Amino acid sequence: MYAEALEAATIATLRVLIVEDSEDEALLLSHALKRAASDVLWRRVDTPEDLAAALGDEDWDLVISDHAMPRFSSEEAYEVVRRCGKDIPFIIYSGHINEATALKAMANGVHDFVEKGNLRRLLPVVQREMRTVALLRARARAENRLHRVANYDQLTGLPNRQLFIEQAERLLAQCEEEGATLLFVDVDRFMRINNTFGYAVGDLLVRQVATRLQTAVSPRGIVTRMGHDDFALLDCAAGSEAEARALAERVMARFAAPFRVDGREFFLTLSIGVCRFPHDGRDIGELLVSAENAMFVAKRNGRNNYQLYVTGLYSASAERLEMETALRHAVGRNELVLHYQPSVDLASGRITAVEALVRWQHPQRGMIAPDKFIPLADETGLIGEIGHWVLFEACQQTKRWHDAGLSGLKVSVNVSAVQFRQNDLAKIVAAALEQSGLAPWCLDLEITETVLMQDADATIATLLGLKAMGVCISVDDFGTGYSSLAYLKRFPIDTLKIDKSFMRDVTRDGHNAAIVRTVIALAKNLDLESIAEGVETEEQVRFLRAEGCDRLQGYYFSKPLPSDELAAFVRSAGNLLPR
Repeated sequence: MYAEALEAATIATLRVLIVEDSEDEALLLSHALKRAASDVLWRRVDTPEDLAAALGDEDWDLVISDHAMPRFSSEEAYEVVRRCGKDIPFIIYSGHINEATALKAMANGVHDFVEKGNLRRLLPVVQREMRTVALLRARARAENRLHRVANYDQLTGLPNRQLFIEQAERLLAQCEEEGATLLFVDVDRFMRINNTFGYAVGDLLVRQVATRLQTAVSPRGIVTRMGHDDFALLDCAAGSEAEARALAERVMARFAAPFRVDGREFFLTLSIGVCRFPHDGRDIGELLVSAENAMFVAKRNGRNNYQLYVTGLYSASAERLEMETALRHAVGRNELVLHYQPSVDLASGRITAVEALVRWQHPQRGMIAPDKFIPLADETGLIGEIGHWVLFEACQQTKRWHDAGLSGLKVSVNVSAVQFRQNDLAKIVAAALEQSGLAPWCLDLEITETVLMQDADATIATLLGLKAMGVCISVDDFGTGYSSLAYLKRFPIDTLKIDKSFMRDVTRDGHNAAIVRTVIALAKNLDLESIAEGVETEEQVRFLRAEGCDRLQGYYFSKPLPSDELAAFVRSAGNLLPR
């Protein structure tokens, strides 16, 4: 680095301030200096006032001063330079100064003395000082880079956590009377963007997120990036609860418009935790804990909202952290189990397939339903590992049933968005089938409508790879997303599963009934199988049979059962349809 600086000293632009009462002398000197530097920018001054003004206007590489001038001397000029606080090399260039005065000036800090007209000595002196300046600037650039690395987020340019805390402490000390608001902001489901489009696209979005957040705070506010998709905002212009709410709403409003990266549009939503100083914390550490706890509440309430901190959230957050830690060990400790819910063929009234549903047998809390831990697994990235275990275990169990006489029984397994966007999904499925010995046509992979519609071309390629293996593909929760008929016809799928939300009051709610009829008719027109989930009453069964649905699943027939109970139930069950 210093070698580059030394080389640059001979070619860089020389910015020189000439203290000289004669304009002609200054012009001659500037021409002479071009032999030391490829480009010379210079200014002449001849009064203390002009010198001080020039030093304040620009950064100079060098000051060359005459000694005896009508208005002041080189000693006075050097004192003006010294008082400005800038370390600028100072050279006396004069024919009217004795040696004793020159030596005294150098003892006081002047860099050198050259007799006027002695260019053979002046040019080497100038080049020597330029090398020193280049070294100092290289060192300053290196120190600036280190400062930025140590104090700023390299992706967004925002203050990092440590600098933010230091800045926040100063701000809070200034606004203790009027108060302040801290927001903890999490971008909802951001990991799915990274898994689908790659981290390069994700990084570009993170930069845009940071920019929008900065526009939401006042001049008395600061923003930091806490994690990959987590941010914190402190604003001393929002002290009351009403102002805190207004700040949170302003931040959310900034995300109403889509983000654009590489020609794609992305709509991002936020989960925001809100707390106030000093009401919810006496220092920045307490405020961050309070705001993050409130953010987790916003996530549990469906995301895309903000929540104000209330007393008692700390214990809830500690419980969540404890559950997350335990969940990370659940697979390795064999705490996960599968229950299987049968589905009934309407043509025969018999059980022809089951859906594998994961449960968590917690050593202290007992059996935990999936709606209690699957969202947590999704947020923390554990869903991939859990999904992998479910796939392999379901295939092995189904093959055991086949070997025990329940031949032909199919099993359906839910595939999460994280799993579906893995490049090696087909290899994983092939490994599960090979390891278990299960026939591919007995495995049904369920993919949600929302996942199906993300990046349709990549989705079709993945589905074709799976279909080539012989497995079946179902669209789960159909009707809750935004599939168009044109896209649906392109997907190589086998089954549409009608979401259970439409089954509620289907025999009394005309709107729900119309949706169910439409989905069944759509499946028939596309030569697909239709399955209704959440069937709980005989009236629903009769309605679905009349509409021509192919299969039914729900508590009317059976709740999800452990593997041994399921086998016994299938063997004993005959025609399960009402007469």
